[in-house]
Amino acid sequence: MVLGVLQKLVYYAHDKLDDFISTINSHLQPLFMQIRKGISEDDGRAHYAVVNLAETEVTKMASDYTEMELELFRKTMDLIILSENGFASSTDILNLADQLKTKKMKKKEAEQVLKVFVEDKWLSEKNGEYTLHTRCIIEMEQYILSNYQDVARKCNICHSLAIQSQVCESCGIGMHLPCVRKYFRGQAEPRCPKCNEFWYCDTPGVSRMGSQTHHRAPFLVVDDAS
Repeated sequence: MVLGVLQKLVYYAHDKLDDFISTINSHLQPLFMQIRKGISEDDGRAHYAVVNLAETEVTKMASDYTEMELELFRKTMDLIILSENGFASSTDILNLADQLKTKKMKKKEAEQVLKVFVEDKWLSEKNGEYTLHTRCIIEMEQYILSNYQDVARKCNICHSLAIQSQVCESCGIGMHLPCVRKYFRGQAEPRCPKCNEFWYCDTPGVSRMGSQTHHRAPFLVVDDAS
């Protein structure tokens, strides 16, 4: 049933996709399943995942990994979410291998486990830096918001969980980097959509006309992917 419904997405008009997914979810509800939408923090593209609501966020992975591997994943998630940029280095993660409570893990073994997490799309890796994959953010959004209440935030533009984000220095709202680029593109002087204060974070590809009157040094973010 689920496969047949999802196959119809290919033939559905793009401008009606959200309505169609809402209809599908009404049929999936008795099965304790739901299609959820997430935004790639790399390029801003929409991703969809079928989520099993009968499982908690923690037990979603339990049948696929050992308790030792799950503990490494939780500790990796801690590093990523509590970091300033939404990434954790491979060195920092591997240093956790011999600190696990379940059983110490050799670094070579930990490297293989991280590789599996990337292949299974729980983590993404680039140049030795790890972050949460879009699949992980979609499926574990509520878990992260509940367990990291002091630091986890939703993007002010797309309202999805934001791990890699820029934060307003005045009111503290966050926005995904692709959402920042899209929202500020063409604006002479980027201002926070909530408090209207000047947005000090520098975003390549966005006009900064008039910003020379502000003397605080911005910091650099990734190049515009579009």
